[in-house]
Amino acid sequence: MKKFIMTITIGLLVINLIAQSAPETFKNPILSGFYPDPSICRVGDTYYMVNSSFEWFPGLPIHKSKDLVNWQKIGHGLHRPDQIIYKDKLKNSNGIFAPTIRYHNGTFYIITTMVEQRGNFIITAKDPTGPWSDPMWIRDAPGIDPSLFWENDKCYYTGAGLIDNASKSWPGKNGIWMQEINPDKGILLGEKKMLTYGHASNARWAEGPHLYKINGEYVLLIGEGGTSEFHAVTMFNSKNLWGPYIPNHANPILTHRHLGYTYPIIQTGHADLVQTQNGDWWSVMLAKRPVDGYSVLARETFLAKVDITEQESGVTLIYNPGKGLVQTEQKRPNLPWTPVVEIPKLDDFVAETLDLEWNFLRTPDLKDYSQQNGKLKITLKPETLSEWKNPSFIARRVKHHNFEASAAMTFKSGKVNEKAGLALYRKSSVHYQLLMRKNEIVLLKSTAKEINNERGIEEVIATVPYKGNNVVFKILGEGIKAKFYFGSNQNQLQQIGNTQDLSHFGDEIAWGFNGTYVGMYGTTSGVLSKKEVWFDWFNYQPTN
Repeated sequence: MKKFIMTITIGLLVINLIAQSAPETFKNPILSGFYPDPSICRVGDTYYMVNSSFEWFPGLPIHKSKDLVNWQKIGHGLHRPDQIIYKDKLKNSNGIFAPTIRYHNGTFYIITTMVEQRGNFIITAKDPTGPWSDPMWIRDAPGIDPSLFWENDKCYYTGAGLIDNASKSWPGKNGIWMQEINPDKGILLGEKKMLTYGHASNARWAEGPHLYKINGEYVLLIGEGGTSEFHAVTMFNSKNLWGPYIPNHANPILTHRHLGYTYPIIQTGHADLVQTQNGDWWSVMLAKRPVDGYSVLARETFLAKVDITEQESGVTLIYNPGKGLVQTEQKRPNLPWTPVVEIPKLDDFVAETLDLEWNFLRTPDLKDYSQQNGKLKITLKPETLSEWKNPSFIARRVKHHNFEASAAMTFKSGKVNEKAGLALYRKSSVHYQLLMRKNEIVLLKSTAKEINNERGIEEVIATVPYKGNNVVFKILGEGIKAKFYFGSNQNQLQQIGNTQDLSHFGDEIAWGFNGTYVGMYGTTSGVLSKKEVWFDWFNYQPTN
């Protein structure tokens, strides 16, 4: 029956796509939820984009699009647990940092950084859906945020870091350096050279470099100011590949730092450029959408038009001419409107493999998760959400300020240490757990004592007696509030505890580079066990 319903659903989605007419405008973000540090490239009439993933696996999510607005997830650059081991004790917001995706002579390249392990590496593929190669680790490549640029079949590495003996003469001083590289072997060639320390004498945290050649000039695009309130995009011009790279007089060419929280889109930065097959230029970048002053969804991917102009400084990029800001809605790119099939709200676990939406904290043992007879079986591990380890937790991004996540679960336990249910998770110190344990339902909360505190304070919000092995859980997100429900079936749900505050999930309190997730969780609380929990279905959908 489930397979029949799925077939009907897909058919209706296809009919709906065909019936859609092309709109005049699009709305930002183009990727909602935790999709920071976007990088983009075009091959023919198709666009490919990759984002950071930090401590989450699979890593490096890859999307494709025909129109720069409708994006379909097609895979991950890090899709095999043995490509890179996300070791236990990998901290919140460490792991896979800002990647760059490029295409050259039939090969796709992703270059990125694994923080807290071996540093920078390259993976390659002939098909962006995979398989992707094992990492080629790059020796003597200090810093983060690497990028690749080709000219005359030579490739050049740009990265963020300090390679000289220049003292840090102001707080947050960083630089962008370049070196030739063999991208098929991951070997740096020749000498390194610093290109810039930022656009001003006190510029902070120069990072995220991308190099282009536009109208005969070399254009270096970077992020500055950090990824919070002072984030910005700046550019540098040079007549020669190796510089000097002169700060453009229009800098910062994109920032919302002067708007505070009065504008619906804040903290724009870390941009990449792409030229369409029609010759137009567009840029992707990260930004946030606060609600009541809190950015619960963290950093998302946005799109803006770019005009290439010639000014006093040479080639100068103008973001959204006449506006100068990233827009919530604007005229869409002049490309064939190509909608994609929407991500199904319901996962009833009938597929042969796990859906691409599901993620794990650090490297999982995939044998602990299996889809059998239309159910998802999870083997409970001793690890918990409050540790820097790999717990029994399979989750997906929260992509809407108002959402509903629910699941039907079968779990039998006579021990208090054995717990299973749903979790709303930002990081190890910030989460809610709605769980069944011995003869009761419990709502747990973890909060950070201080801003950016990595160790949470856990408390029991409420407990309710409950008998039976079957339960339906629901989490209802409403901006910076959340309500939690349970019941024997979907039509008999009752709220547990009072309405809860989600402000501590926002970047303004939680901080960090990761984002908010919701998913299915179980633990034996430090005790080795072969305990299992079964989920019949999981549903996620926006509520407005």
